[in-house]
Amino acid sequence: MKISPHTTHIPVDTDLYLRLATVEDAPFLYHLIDTHRAYLREWLPFIDYSMSVLDTKAYLRAVTDSKNTSEEVYVILYQKSIAGIIGFKGIDHVNRKIEIGYWLSGALQGKGIMRRSCKALLQYAFEEMGMNRIQIKVGVGNTKSSRIPQKLGFKMEGVQRDGEYLNGHFHDLEIYSLLLREWQQQS
Repeated sequence: MKISPHTTHIPVDTDLYLRLATVEDAPFLYHLIDTHRAYLREWLPFIDYSMSVLDTKAYLRAVTDSKNTSEEVYVILYQKSIAGIIGFKGIDHVNRKIEIGYWLSGALQGKGIMRRSCKALLQYAFEEMGMNRIQIKVGVGNTKSSRIPQKLGFKMEGVQRDGEYLNGHFHDLEIYSLLLREWQQQS
């Protein structure tokens, strides 16, 4: 089993790369969150808890702490500016499985940024980290987000009922997964 240390940069395309997040990214990320709050709030529960740069700094401190072994968070840099976040949640080296989570500035939707970023993370997780299973959870009804795993060859496994608490109520999540052998068949 491969266990790769955090990589600091993942190239995606000439205009796009991923960089391991740092606490210094907090002002830029908070500005994106605050500017696109209404758009992001529709599907992301953490938005209501991100009310200042200090909240974003606290999150980044937690995920970049050397004791954190369950998350790996990257900023998405599109044309040299921070466009959003993508990363691994629930890293499980024993069972060789992982979950990808992401969000992108509303102004940059429809450019293939997230699909290309996810594809780069898939390659890293399967080829460098030695993962066997990658999953993505998407709110039922979030068709823009669900198109990403669909286009990348993920299989929808089902719906996690009341999988997330969002905007004062529970909502269901679609569960998508991609296995190493499926990734290899696509490549």
